[in-house]
Amino acid sequence: MGKSPSPEPEPGASPTPPPYAPYIDPQLTAESGDAHTDGRIDVHLDSKLAKSLAQIANQQQEDLYHAPPKAQHDEPTGCDVKLNIVIQIVGSRGDVQPFIALGNALQSHGHRVRIATHNVFEDFVKESFLEFFPIGGDPAKLMAYMVKNPGLIPQIKTLRDGEIKKKQVMVAEMLAGCWRSCIEDDPVTQEPFVADAIIANPPSFAHIHCAQALGIPVHLMFTMPWSSTKAFPHPLANLQNGSMENPGTANWVSYGVVEWLTWQGLGDVINRFRSSIDLAPVPRTEGPCLAEALEIPMTYCWSPALVPKPRDWPAHIDVCGFFFSDPPEYTPPPDLAEFLQSGPAPVYIGFGSIVVEDPQKLIDTVLAAVSKAGVRAIVSKGWSELAGPADTNVYYIGDCPHGWLFQHVSAVVHHGGAGTTACGLLNGRPTTIVPFFGDQPFWGDMVAKAGAGPEPIPHAMLDPQILAEAIQFCLTPEAEVAANGIALKMKTETGVETAVNSFHRNLPLQRMRCSVIPGQPAAWAYTQKKQSLTLSKAAMNILVEYKRIDTKNIKWFVYLFGHLTCYEMLTGDNSYAINPIIIENRRWDPLTGVLSAATSTGSNMLQSTGEMFYNPYKEYKKSRTPKPSEDDPSGSTPPINRSNSDAFQTAANMAGATLQGFGKFSATYFRGVIVDIPHAAAEGFRRAPQLYGEKPKEYGTVHDWKSGAIVGGKNFVGGMTTGVTGMIKHPLKGFIEEGRDGAMKGLAKGALGMATNMPSAGIGLVAYPFHGISKSIEAAFRTKTPKAIVAARLREGYVLTERMQLSKEEREEVVQVFDVLLSSMST
Repeated sequence: MGKSPSPEPEPGASPTPPPYAPYIDPQLTAESGDAHTDGRIDVHLDSKLAKSLAQIANQQQEDLYHAPPKAQHDEPTGCDVKLNIVIQIVGSRGDVQPFIALGNALQSHGHRVRIATHNVFEDFVKESFLEFFPIGGDPAKLMAYMVKNPGLIPQIKTLRDGEIKKKQVMVAEMLAGCWRSCIEDDPVTQEPFVADAIIANPPSFAHIHCAQALGIPVHLMFTMPWSSTKAFPHPLANLQNGSMENPGTANWVSYGVVEWLTWQGLGDVINRFRSSIDLAPVPRTEGPCLAEALEIPMTYCWSPALVPKPRDWPAHIDVCGFFFSDPPEYTPPPDLAEFLQSGPAPVYIGFGSIVVEDPQKLIDTVLAAVSKAGVRAIVSKGWSELAGPADTNVYYIGDCPHGWLFQHVSAVVHHGGAGTTACGLLNGRPTTIVPFFGDQPFWGDMVAKAGAGPEPIPHAMLDPQILAEAIQFCLTPEAEVAANGIALKMKTETGVETAVNSFHRNLPLQRMRCSVIPGQPAAWAYTQKKQSLTLSKAAMNILVEYKRIDTKNIKWFVYLFGHLTCYEMLTGDNSYAINPIIIENRRWDPLTGVLSAATSTGSNMLQSTGEMFYNPYKEYKKSRTPKPSEDDPSGSTPPINRSNSDAFQTAANMAGATLQGFGKFSATYFRGVIVDIPHAAAEGFRRAPQLYGEKPKEYGTVHDWKSGAIVGGKNFVGGMTTGVTGMIKHPLKGFIEEGRDGAMKGLAKGALGMATNMPSAGIGLVAYPFHGISKSIEAAFRTKTPKAIVAARLREGYVLTERMQLSKEEREEVVQVFDVLLSSMST
């Protein structure tokens, strides 16, 4: 569906929007916590998980995020590096639509943009002159699943029908498709493509993991709150009364609970995907809220006129405004034009990509409500193919740009998708929302609180009388005034350009620039004497062509935590990644850290013990399975006799399976005892001071044997020094501030510091090096994905060089610049 663009201000004039609050209004916050609409999850605030999350929330300092929220109208942010950007989207057409506008805006800045989404949207994407890559998955089936299971907990019928397994299979297919979209050639033109940056909506789930494997920036954009805040609860959360007195804490907790439930359903699928691209599994405690822990930049695509940015969101989270693309050229069919001109402006009623189980019941309800309200209506058929008997007051419409259509209606009734909600409000149309799942109840609540429509009507409660009353509410002068007020504010916003600025502002541009060819992104690193030059794909190709770099001298290896280091030259080690993503198993204190590591080790040992007995049995059963005889290809006649060689082979297979299980058991045991548990203890002791308000010292990350030895040494010196000096520093400081009582408190604090820092120093002296050695060993076996990435970058570099059509002189100039920079490094 097309959408109307925001009007441009007069040349030289600065837009002056009507004033609206920069932060969430406390009244709105309180009311949003009381909403009980379908599609929410019951969050029991007295549960152990909720109370644990509340402790974390209450321990956070108010100045955790120092930077104030950014203004909604950002100054343009330049980006002189032209990137390959893949935009990964999972969802309906309404989810894809905003990113079409974003993709076109990024193209205008010189970037190459590939939209990676479901196969059914290929024509939709290509019509907007954007590249397309299919990731699989059926959005219609996803929508049908979500309608039947509007929350995160599936119904019993869904479990009985095996739909959970089907959904997991579909998610696995889409994860694999998202990875291929980062490195594979265009499926039609065969033009090479390797992503330099990723933009994604959170439900695509592959984004962070693809970015980690490639070592590139990732930026999330969404139309639904996904970041923890005390301002309002998670849109999928229905807070149950509990003992939490602070509503803000309860709101913050709701995000963690929803994330934990989501991870429980998809964590195994995601970790299997990570294994397929040579990444270590995400620890169970880190999977939920991973994007927040890593501080992944996030841009929310809604109008601050409707939902302002909460004060507790950090600087890397922006609220930019809805995304609107230029409306397409549209000429209505004669019968639609005639219907619009033959009477009062009709009410639009449509549910877009929602797939309902009983379309006939829904259309009967809609038509009865239209009759009761005494209005004319345009009914969108949508994915449910709504249709009823001919009626002079009702027009059934197929695909039609909303940006054009909503200019000709008096009010809109729909499912509450963010895009449709935005388009209706931009045109000043009072809105009734009938939510089915996801963020739809959230938008229904926001529209109602703004006075631009009635309270949302959960689809399960929809009947002719309630819908007729909602339509009549939309036609009141008060609703029209409220909707027009929101429209006035929205028309001053430039959501797409603000989002582009947000994306550019969060890029690590200093690390992304090629040292040799300005404006091209770095993909390689050439290191000599601990100094590095960054090289683009084209620069690398030219230097290979002129024999400044010999491909025979390129070795494959994996960078820290599964990142790709593009190559290692004989002149030195190259550990270059534009945007390293490090996922650590954080430990909060020694007790829980050791217990967690021990539990994980025990669980893995139990699993490998089971395999020691079950795998030989599988081999035995496999040997007893009847095989088709040569005289009976159909397989109906099993063989009668088995030779001794078959028996010996079966015994050998069973013995091999037993030894394999024992080897896995032994490896798990020794890794747990020698690596995981001591490392958890060292980290737990090191981080323990944060429990009494002290910030623990950071000594770097462990990614191989060398860094493990360095961190172990630094932690030993730092831990011993801090433990001893703390016994003097804390009592003295306490005495100066509070006298004798302060000195006693300081003495206790110093003793506690010594009791945590010194054990961390002693244990860590061995634990960190062993942790690094284990990572080096793991990395040595992960070569498939790094080789694929390097091959793809070399392939694209060759094509880029040909496309640039550089003259011989221009190529030689690239080589000369490289030589000059190289000589400067030597001196």
